[in-house]
Amino acid sequence: MDWSRSKTIFIIVFLILDVFLFSLYLNRHIEAQQVKVSGGKTIESRLKDDQITFNLLPNIESAPYISAKVKDFSAENLQLKNYQQMTIENNNKLIVTLDEPVKLRNVKEKSSFNEFVRNNVYNGSSYVVWKINEDERTAIFFQKFEDKTIYYNIHGIITIYWNEDLEVTRYEQTMLNDFEKFEEEENLLPPYQIIQILYSRDLLKPRSHITEIKLGYSTLVQLTQTQVFVPTWKVSVKDADGAEEEFFVNAVEGKIIDVQSDLTVDEDETDELELLRELEEE
Repeated sequence: MDWSRSKTIFIIVFLILDVFLFSLYLNRHIEAQQVKVSGGKTIESRLKDDQITFNLLPNIESAPYISAKVKDFSAENLQLKNYQQMTIENNNKLIVTLDEPVKLRNVKEKSSFNEFVRNNVYNGSSYVVWKINEDERTAIFFQKFEDKTIYYNIHGIITIYWNEDLEVTRYEQTMLNDFEKFEEEENLLPPYQIIQILYSRDLLKPRSHITEIKLGYSTLVQLTQTQVFVPTWKVSVKDADGAEEEFFVNAVEGKIIDVQSDLTVDEDETDELELLRELEEE
């Protein structure tokens, strides 16, 4: 082997790698830093001028990617109580009609719904109420991992239904299991930079108040049986008229995420499968 030639090749490869890594850093820095906007003012000044306020921001500097398997339910292995009928769709969706409807303590309080799920649904303590629709008499729960909510993954949801007497009569459940953390934790963009990103995209209206910024997970890779999740900041905003809105931002890269798209499943994801295999081999 010509060592001099090999040495030159290694140097060129590392130079290319350095350029690639620097370009990633530069893109992230440009998007997330406290950039200047029209009129020469910083975003910090513009936030103040537009009367955009926020509460105390969380201080979480790092978090890992995680993966999980889609749970297949088996009627033989499930031990459910108070059910009249149980159906399993596509092996991973459980539909249960209760034998005796369960009265909700108070439909105005989220704790009442969490209490029902915790006491009546399989592994219910691993879910948290997300949305309550009193008009349709439904409530949606998202699964969580180590107290961090997994946002809008179709394989980690419970939906409960109640009647006019405020009694739960039926629920549907999907579930993730076999959670694993990736070995290395990722450095996260701090919440204030997330606010800057949203503002620079004209997503924060004047006189808005950011009521909460909370770390959870959203779907990065969605396959038939395996899911990979990225740390994600959820930003809750209330505008001057009292209307509420939520934004989800990739906490590692700063990209705004359309979490609603995670409620659909694409069965043909060969490229993502290859990526997942490479990640698992690492």
